[in-house]
Amino acid sequence: MSGDWTARPAMYRAPPTRTVPPFAGRTVAVPAAMLCLLLTLVSGSYGYHRDELYFRMLPPAWGYIDQPPLTPWLVRSFGLIADEVWAVRIPATLSTLVALVVVVLITREFGGAAYAQGLCAWGFGFGVVPLLFGHVMLTASVDLVFWPAVVLCVVRAVLRDTPAWWLAAGIVAGLATYNKLLIAGLLMSLLAGLLVAGPRRLLATPWPWLGGALTLAVAAPNLVYQATHDWPQLSMGAALNENNAADTRVDMWWFLFVTLGPPLALVWCLGWWHLLRRAEWRQVRFIAAAFVVLLALAFLAGGQIYYPAGLVVVLFAVGCVPAAAIMRYRGRRRTVWAVVAVNAVVSMAITLPVIPVGVLGRTPVPEINQLARDQVGWPAYVDQISDVVASLPDPSDATLIASNYGEAGALHRYGPARGLPPAHSGHNELYYLSTPPEDARTVIVIGGQAGLASTLFVSCEEVVRLDNGLDVDNEEQGQPVLVCERTRPWSELWPRFRHLD
Repeated sequence: MSGDWTARPAMYRAPPTRTVPPFAGRTVAVPAAMLCLLLTLVSGSYGYHRDELYFRMLPPAWGYIDQPPLTPWLVRSFGLIADEVWAVRIPATLSTLVALVVVVLITREFGGAAYAQGLCAWGFGFGVVPLLFGHVMLTASVDLVFWPAVVLCVVRAVLRDTPAWWLAAGIVAGLATYNKLLIAGLLMSLLAGLLVAGPRRLLATPWPWLGGALTLAVAAPNLVYQATHDWPQLSMGAALNENNAADTRVDMWWFLFVTLGPPLALVWCLGWWHLLRRAEWRQVRFIAAAFVVLLALAFLAGGQIYYPAGLVVVLFAVGCVPAAAIMRYRGRRRTVWAVVAVNAVVSMAITLPVIPVGVLGRTPVPEINQLARDQVGWPAYVDQISDVVASLPDPSDATLIASNYGEAGALHRYGPARGLPPAHSGHNELYYLSTPPEDARTVIVIGGQAGLASTLFVSCEEVVRLDNGLDVDNEEQGQPVLVCERTRPWSELWPRFRHLD
């Protein structure tokens, strides 16, 4: 019956002794509830992150030059509850909670009982990256769910006698493309892992390919947008590579070990090793090979240092199974739980706004955590720009140009209440959303493009430098604000302000 593609090959026949432990709902509920409470309590602290300010500006669309539509749509939708930072962060909290459950289910799928599932829930939920992306609403916040969910479906397809889970993996991967096209990197890595580590016969069945077809079908509107707009994600990827590659190719290696916290790196390394060595996990050892492939892809892409995090948390979930076995003695348990607790406290101090903003600049946190420093100072910056506009002889003749989407987003959020004119920016998608008005002769240029402005306008005068008053050295701190006079038409000038990064 070799020609009967409906027959299940031997690789799908799970060992008869394999059992899946029950989901330890009560054990997992405690860390999940504590994580939800913690993220909710701190969600309104500090202020908007620059990406959140950008997302709330973007009108609904099938896509943008720098990303697919899902995360901006979520930010705008939850912003309807209240135009406040805590509201737009609700989906980040929900994503992290769902991701916690998915990661625990991976531990369960590998035979982890209640103890291993509890270790996974506490370790993942209070690790560095989940807290970072659970607090601030970023595209990476949603990917916390998508990447492990795809792997969970693939693992169930292989370890259980249910190859239809490949179809579920295809659907989840297709939905993930509406958040980031980076999910293609995970799919390529899993495919390469199968080719390298096997079981290669799996690729002779129709199920993985049907799953891939479903991915393309679900992603079709997103892909059509990309194709009809000259594949803007390729342009964006090239820009990120040009701007970030040198640093990313160095920093991504140490970031692997702080993804969940340095002590917990031992657990995911244990998971990677046991995937290669355990006979009962032989069918899914391709995940270990896929991780190596993903590291190579992330290195070549040179985009962001956190790109491999989606598989790191999967390896952590796997590693909780042998880690729980090691902890069967009481003394070891106490040591491990003490380490998990210390890791959680340090992670919270670094990632969450638990330090009063007034003393934040006197701590090492802004140097360690870029997301923290990018959440402070926005109202103060807008106040300074408002003072500049008010000092003009004719404020109605002025227009604002922000050098990046964070500055533009802050002016969009706080400017109307201060009577400021609309802000414009050439950064990423904002370049296409608006052009400065032709009747405005006075141009106020904020931030890093001040040097460019001095070459394009007949006169430019620096009137102030931005200061958040908190001694937090973020991208805007110390940037100049210029008042310039324009004589040339915007059709000549505006393309010069366009930039991708």
